[in-house]
Amino acid sequence: MIQKKEKSIICEESGRVDKVLSAFIPRSVFSLEGTSITVNGKPVKKSFQVRPNDEVTVTYTQETFEGLEAEDIPLDVIYEDESILVIDKKAGMVVHPGAGNWSGTLVNALIHRYGQDFSTSQEEDDEDETSALRPGIVHRLDKDTSGVMIVAKTAQAHSSLVSQFQSHSNEKVYIAVVKRPFIKKRGTVDANIVRAAQDRKKFTVSSDPRKGKSAVTHYTVLRQNAEYAFIRVRIETGRTHQIRVHMKSIGHPVLGDPIYSRPEGRFESSGLCLHALKLSIDHPLTGERMTFYARMPERIRNVVKDLIMTS
Repeated sequence: MIQKKEKSIICEESGRVDKVLSAFIPRSVFSLEGTSITVNGKPVKKSFQVRPNDEVTVTYTQETFEGLEAEDIPLDVIYEDESILVIDKKAGMVVHPGAGNWSGTLVNALIHRYGQDFSTSQEEDDEDETSALRPGIVHRLDKDTSGVMIVAKTAQAHSSLVSQFQSHSNEKVYIAVVKRPFIKKRGTVDANIVRAAQDRKKFTVSSDPRKGKSAVTHYTVLRQNAEYAFIRVRIETGRTHQIRVHMKSIGHPVLGDPIYSRPEGRFESSGLCLHALKLSIDHPLTGERMTFYARMPERIRNVVKDLIMTS
């Protein structure tokens, strides 16, 4: 369920408001959509410089999963140690519960795997809430996107991985089949992403740099024919629907995308042709650079073979 929270704190030091308050509120909260910050009653951004004795009030929403049931859902484990779990998430699996999806999610599987108290929340001042917070989730893949996904198993791992995803020090590489061939074999889409005004479930790009969230997507064409292209994509940021929105914005929607592309009856059973192929992170405990791969799923392999290799 969604829980609204508000915290007021008197600053004891100077600096960016999100940094100064990180001892009391997880820094990731300041980047959440819907978070509002006031300093001495006036709205400010997370980069605002506070001084000692300033009164800061932060209002935000938090997802909790009280009462969720453990479910014995098989996970395709790529790697696991005491700090992290890396899986190959299958297309169709929802990462965490929400409206209409309270079972069959990755979180249900994690609770079964590690127990009802599994949580990596660092919000220790509300001890009774700790076990209800989202377990281990530091990033998401859309329901219909498959591929590499990492889960934190400890508070230290959670903090480290969240920091890496926020600073974009990790590397995320995807593969996709998109509509229409490209003129240039390499390119970059650098465009802010905002919610669509007419449909709040969709996103679009904005030409106004003051609106939305910055997003950068690099693509390389691997193979293509007169109708489709098989591409490798590296994203610097991790916005919701980023690859799907950016590819749509340049006239190359992802094949099988139920939101940003028209149905392709011939390949309808293949689903969204987008797969998280590779993820590189610094291990939260050892600092070692680690790279994980999830093999191209058969559903996409068959499409690539049919569309591209026979051209």
